[in-house]
Amino acid sequence: MKKYIYLCFAFLCFGFFSNAQTKKMKKAQKSFDDYNFRKAINQYESLVKNGNTTPAIYQNLGDANYLNANYAEASKWYQKLEELDEKDLDIEHMYRYAQSLRSTKEYEASNELMVKLAARKQGDSRIDKFMKNRDYLEKMKERSGTYPIDNLSINSPESDFAPSFRMEGLVFTTSRDSNIISRNIHNWNKKQFLNLYTATETSDGSFKNIMRFSENLNTKLHESSTAFTKDGKTVYFTRNNENKGKFSRDKNGYSRLKIYKAEMINGTWMNIQPLPFNNDSYSVAHPTLNNTEDKLYFSSDMPGTLGQSDIFVVDINSDGSFGTPVNLGDKINTESKETFPFISTDDVLYFASDGHPGLGGMDIFATDMKNSDYGIVVNVGEPINSNADDFSLIFNSVTNKGYFASNRADGKGDDDIYAFLELKPLDLSCYKEISGIIKNNETKELIEEARVILYNHKNEIVAETESELDGSFNLKGDCKVGDYIVIASKSKYEDGNLLLAHTDNEPIKNIELFLLQIEEVAPLGTDLAKYLKLKPVFFDFDKWDITDASQISMAKIAAYLKEHPTVKIQVGSHTDARASRAYNMRLSNKRANSTSEYLLKLGIESSRLKALGLGETMITNGCIDFVICSEEEHQENRRSEFILVE
Repeated sequence: MKKYIYLCFAFLCFGFFSNAQTKKMKKAQKSFDDYNFRKAINQYESLVKNGNTTPAIYQNLGDANYLNANYAEASKWYQKLEELDEKDLDIEHMYRYAQSLRSTKEYEASNELMVKLAARKQGDSRIDKFMKNRDYLEKMKERSGTYPIDNLSINSPESDFAPSFRMEGLVFTTSRDSNIISRNIHNWNKKQFLNLYTATETSDGSFKNIMRFSENLNTKLHESSTAFTKDGKTVYFTRNNENKGKFSRDKNGYSRLKIYKAEMINGTWMNIQPLPFNNDSYSVAHPTLNNTEDKLYFSSDMPGTLGQSDIFVVDINSDGSFGTPVNLGDKINTESKETFPFISTDDVLYFASDGHPGLGGMDIFATDMKNSDYGIVVNVGEPINSNADDFSLIFNSVTNKGYFASNRADGKGDDDIYAFLELKPLDLSCYKEISGIIKNNETKELIEEARVILYNHKNEIVAETESELDGSFNLKGDCKVGDYIVIASKSKYEDGNLLLAHTDNEPIKNIELFLLQIEEVAPLGTDLAKYLKLKPVFFDFDKWDITDASQISMAKIAAYLKEHPTVKIQVGSHTDARASRAYNMRLSNKRANSTSEYLLKLGIESSRLKALGLGETMITNGCIDFVICSEEEHQENRRSEFILVE
């Protein structure tokens, strides 16, 4: 009987323990669902100490730390989740794990995870961007050191971020009034209080008069991320959702963000109005104005968003109304977060993202919006970017000075504002790398010093180089989509060429161009255009300028002359038989001079050229005066010839 009583007591205790653990699990889940991540972390860690090691606990611990910017802790819990069963790591958590590893500078392990991700899922832009930029760390090192940085004196032990330019100073966001440090600046919670502050810059670059901004804008809600017109009299700013002036959440527990506009009237901020595309169902935040103040860029998770938040732009009409917001597309936006945009006066867009390849956490990126159709997104590198969260950059492209925020470990508080100076401009041009080798068509020997030219579909030269001793060449083409042609040429060889189709920015490597060796040498009196088997250099009717169609032939003639520096030619130009003989003689002289001038621009010395206009004296096909001919037949006579005379 005693044994039975002890056994029942043991089962009873186990029941009480199991029930208590279940209640603790529910409380932890509720804290997590309410975005009270710090409390959830403590509750889940207590459960782990008591032996609860389920995938759900590890996953939520990883997420709570990741979303609270505790990347080292997040990495630890994601690792435990992976150790239980790698299959329990879905795509999003594998990506967060990889990001967390970057933040702890475990780049090799992070890259290995990204390669695994690439094998598991196709079409994720974050994975595609990584796979196309496996050398992103090396590229970032090339840009690193461009910006010396300095922690500003205006920072407090709390969170300070989102600076913006206004007149002679800065307006910035701070939680110093609440005495509560806020790590998650994108997912605010009801315990945080963010206000707008202002500071005046002095002649030595320091700041004074640090004080709260207008009480008309600062409320019991959260105000953040301002954008001012150049005259300082209109402001766009972010405020969280409210109900009768109080913090408000929707039915899912979210407090959405909205952009408001206010105007300075007689020294007071008035007419505070929400923008018409705000919505209680999604957030609209972090505004910035372009230089002409007719476009507003912002971050949102509105319908049409590719990830957690995207960068959008909306037109500001002349009457003050707004157009329809437009997503900036997948060159900029990813399946993760893109936020805190800033557009400089020279149309460079800076933004923060954890979806593009970086150092971990949020990094700051830049892209040239003037070339938005085919430009590139560039990580600005260290020291602006770190393995922490770096965001809310602003930049004065006249003074080359700017500011950004970061929660890196050596700051004064949680998020700090840093100043920086741009020592050299970022290269935001898009280059398509094209490399290959030049070989003899018959012997397969490598050909050095061959001239290699890349032409676009308009016959314009995009890039050119010479092959090295080992026959190799490297070209940097542009990134415009379309057909291109690579032509290799060398004295005593026929040209080799290859048609290329540009469809993306991926490098084209290991192409081979074969040149056929020519034994004979052009004799005196030879027309180089015919000798080199080029298309004739024709002229349009009554014109003397070199046409687009003739530019390749002219380039090849110039190449031949450069390869034979002792050769001299007579540029003989002709007309058809229409118009008077005197007029045609004047026209042919213009054509001869135009042809010679074009060769001069291609680097041929004037001493090697003699221009001669021959009018209609050398008609090639019987289309003389009073003979009816087609336009094509007349075209055959409107030509320049390149006769070897020495």
